[in-house]
Amino acid sequence: MSSPASSSQIFDVNPYEGHPNLTPIQADVLWEYAKLNQHVKDLVAQTRRLSETPDESMLKRLRVLERKMGLVLTLFKASVWGVVNEQSYADVSNPQNDTIMDETITH
Repeated sequence: MSSPASSSQIFDVNPYEGHPNLTPIQADVLWEYAKLNQHVKDLVAQTRRLSETPDESMLKRLRVLERKMGLVLTLFKASVWGVVNEQSYADVSNPQNDTIMDETITH
């Protein structure tokens, strides 16, 4: 059994066109399957290459992103802590808030 076409030609020329046992629609469908098969083969080869040897430039970029996300998380925690402290400081320094709230609830 011979292969219909090389992988570089599969996207340019329909190897099934003009086959005596196939209708034009069947030839087109088989060609689409052949192109899909080549895409899957290329994807498998690329993922195999990436899994065997990690992409160093990608790792460097991810490390930079990880440091930035750590900084963002730290700043977020600090800002939440600041808001919580302001609220508790406002509650302690202004005892009239409780009496005003009590009066509004009883009326």
